[in-house]
Amino acid sequence: MIIDIGSFKLDIMKIILPIVYIVIGVIIFKIIKHFVNKINNSDKKLKITQIQRIKTLRSLVVNIIKYIIVIFVLLAILSTFGINVKSILAGLGIGTALIGLAFQDLAKDLISGFSIITEAEYEVGDVIEVDGFMGEVVFIGLRTTRIRNFKGATKIIANHYMDNIINYSASNSLAVVDVGIAYENNEDQIEKTIENLFKRLNGNIPDATKELECWGVNSLSDSSVVYRIVVETKPTKQFAVERFLRKEIKKEFDKSGIKIPYTQIEVHNGK
Repeated sequence: MIIDIGSFKLDIMKIILPIVYIVIGVIIFKIIKHFVNKINNSDKKLKITQIQRIKTLRSLVVNIIKYIIVIFVLLAILSTFGINVKSILAGLGIGTALIGLAFQDLAKDLISGFSIITEAEYEVGDVIEVDGFMGEVVFIGLRTTRIRNFKGATKIIANHYMDNIINYSASNSLAVVDVGIAYENNEDQIEKTIENLFKRLNGNIPDATKELECWGVNSLSDSSVVYRIVVETKPTKQFAVERFLRKEIKKEFDKSGIKIPYTQIEVHNGK
């Protein structure tokens, strides 16, 4: 009975080497994952949206690394069994090109999603407008972004269509209230009433970042002189502030006897 020692050793190596490659791949992956997960993990000054963006990026990086390690381990194992890895790599190149052509939109979505997340063009909680649809961003993924308007309708948009965006949360807003005052009101009384209104409200307007301003007469309409009152507010808070101001202006004008004109219809019976 003759035992081929060389062949036996070769068979043993074909069993041991794949196990070694897998163990090395797992160890490398765990080390890299540990370091990636430690990035900004203990920074308590970060906002919730920033933490969410970092988590998304960490997850993306870890997944990419995992697939790269799996591919290298598989190629190393195949080469151990004498399989021509170069021909496989060439085949993978052709296959990747074909897949790329078939999934162009998906690739665009992923690239755009990565760009949105890294560049912080908008974040969850921001109010944006895309193609006439305005709402709050409720989800940002690598493929899609979800926007919910004030009626509760949610629009799901592929990330590569997220261009020409208006971000209303990127800077402070401006609350604008146009007040029509009857022509018969005295100008000095109007100015004094507005001055009293400003003294009472400045510093007490929710979400206002500056003091009230009167930009003067904005227009002369058929039945009234229209004054424009403005105040800077926190992002997207202008509508709530405008409603608040209209209520307070009406109260102040009623107290001062200043008339705000309204449409009236005269009826004649013809006698």
